[in-house]
Amino acid sequence: MNLKFTITGEELSDVLLNIAPIRPVFIWGAPGIGKSALVQKFADDVGMECVSLLGSQLAPEDIIGIPQIKGEVSQFMPPKMIARKEPYVLFLDELNACSQEVQKAFYSLIHERRIGEYHLPAGSVVIGAGNRSQDGAIVKTMSTALINRMFHVQLIADPNQWLNWAYENELHPWVIDYITQRPDNLFSEPPKTEEPYSTPRSWHALSDALKSYGAGEKDVPEKILKVLAFGSVSSSHAGNFLAFIKQLDNKNLLSEIIKGEARFPSAPEQRDVLYFVAQSFRAKLLMELPKDKQSLDGNTQGFVHRAKAMIKELSHLNIELAQMVVSSDDGKVLPEWFMVEIVRDLPRLVKNDK
Repeated sequence: MNLKFTITGEELSDVLLNIAPIRPVFIWGAPGIGKSALVQKFADDVGMECVSLLGSQLAPEDIIGIPQIKGEVSQFMPPKMIARKEPYVLFLDELNACSQEVQKAFYSLIHERRIGEYHLPAGSVVIGAGNRSQDGAIVKTMSTALINRMFHVQLIADPNQWLNWAYENELHPWVIDYITQRPDNLFSEPPKTEEPYSTPRSWHALSDALKSYGAGEKDVPEKILKVLAFGSVSSSHAGNFLAFIKQLDNKNLLSEIIKGEARFPSAPEQRDVLYFVAQSFRAKLLMELPKDKQSLDGNTQGFVHRAKAMIKELSHLNIELAQMVVSSDDGKVLPEWFMVEIVRDLPRLVKNDK
């Protein structure tokens, strides 16, 4: 499912506080984007226990329980995990990964908050979550009856919110500093092949690995750093991350180049650093240039003039990297008005990019 509008983690917390008490909420999002952590945070915020059930590992009897004879009749006894006396948050993770039979078992639990004759304690909240079909995860078609019983939202990763969380949880400073400079690398769409890709969860995993090896406090062999990076996040982001580590002594290099206080690194042994700086430059252009030229203010106009000069300098140093800065190969396009000026001032650069 792809909804027309998406929400960030903070917006999701607000939705859960307002909607979840009166209507079951289903959270759509890619693996590793933080769905489970946000539901747990919501439960902590409202002071209720969070009970998680993993849909992909459930059978119908895990929901409806097993029958017991009481007198002359039989009665289904709900599982201990669900049958509680105090209100709680019931989190149905990977709900769209369970079989149709398990989905049917969830109908009354989601719609009426009951299983057979057992009703969830008043004030209990039911939240579901699942991956999208394009994510390459285990996903089964969710019945229309089940879809219609819930309120749906689609979660996206927000770099600023994730960085706030990363600071609070003391992630490795290399990871925090890298995502601060390259927020566009926090998340990448799941690949069609079996390989690591970047998500908030995978950057957290890389942070844990770096801490385990004591990276930054002691020297770690370059090969090990490569193993850790390429084993956690997408290959392109891993390469950028390693280049970032190499230039930690000059972590403000891009800002200094923009100010005119430094130049692009030109030594052959600094090629990976040059590549990282060029990619960071492109990310800054994408984030800071307004879509309409009329929206330029004094500070941004100064940045635009300097940016065009930097692209020209970079084209003399490395034409391929200069082309990468202004290209749209990654599906992200610089503002049209800026590209018009690039075509006018640097026609050879754009011509070669086609």
